[in-house]
Amino acid sequence: MSSSGKSAPVVTIDGPAGVGKGTLAKQLAQIFGFYYLDSGAVYRALAVKALEDGVRLENIDKLIELAKGLSLEFPQQENFAAHIDGINIDASLRSEQCSNFASQIASIAGIRKELLELQRCFKVVPGLVGDGRDLGTVVFPQAEVKIFLDASCEERAQRRYKQLIDQGISANFEHLFDSIRARDERDRTRSTAPLAAAKDAWVVDSTEMSIQAVVKNSAAYVRERLSIV
Repeated sequence: MSSSGKSAPVVTIDGPAGVGKGTLAKQLAQIFGFYYLDSGAVYRALAVKALEDGVRLENIDKLIELAKGLSLEFPQQENFAAHIDGINIDASLRSEQCSNFASQIASIAGIRKELLELQRCFKVVPGLVGDGRDLGTVVFPQAEVKIFLDASCEERAQRRYKQLIDQGISANFEHLFDSIRARDERDRTRSTAPLAAAKDAWVVDSTEMSIQAVVKNSAAYVRERLSIV
């Protein structure tokens, strides 16, 4: 995948954990026929590759080498699941080992630089919809459309609780609430690319909105901004 410059519009969806950024971004990508980027999965994908190859965290040079050669895609025909070298790795991204490794490599400047370039390579014709925490502020500061999706911590914890219960997984609401609140604090106060709405972002508070309403309103906003009939 190679960059094609200004001819490919970019739609960024940023926001805190558990707010539904991925769901919104995937649906917008389907509506407009754009490519999709899960920026958080980029770091997890590198973690999967490193773990598979037995690369240790302290071997930064090798990790940077892996980042430079990382072949990552999110094919629409497979519901935008993450693929490395054509192989679906979505399940591997969810493991605790992968999460821990990804969180550690994300703090390494050289790796962040390489993965930043990788993310920007997803900007191709006919366009890109991406979700993350710093897409509109760091990765694509010149994006044509920037949306910051937000919701109260209590509402996000409630959504996650219902999701887990519906899947037959035991869950504790208070624990989920405390975890999401702590994650918010870390994301908003970190020294590198803290979570914040871009100055020119359209801020959507989805606390009292259904996902259908969020998608409908966001799609209308994208059409207006990109002059799509």
